Amino acid sequence: MAAQDYDSQLLESVSVRRRRLRDALLFGAQRQRRSVDERLGKVFAGVVIAAVLCAGCVGWSFISHRLIGKSPYSSSVPSTSPSAPASSPSITPSSR
Repeated sequence: MAAQDYDSQLLESVSVRRRRLRDALLFGAQRQRRSVDERLGKVFAGVVIAAVLCAGCVGWSFISHRLIGKSPYSSSVPSTSPSAPASSPSITPSSR
């Protein structure tokens, strides 16, 4: 069993060493600064993707309403009779 423990320790130390070398190669001496830069880049990319999606939705809505020919603000309730004008009650000022 001592040989298996030694082998597992050796493999683990080799993997740790490789990971440290890879991190040193990728990030250099300024690990903190690079990780912040990468996070800011990801946040900026997320904002750009969200803006593109929003613009696409607005554009799709505009084009679909133009093709259908309906305004989003028009009411769908038809008037009762087009020949009879709607009468409004007249308000007369009262004299006192």
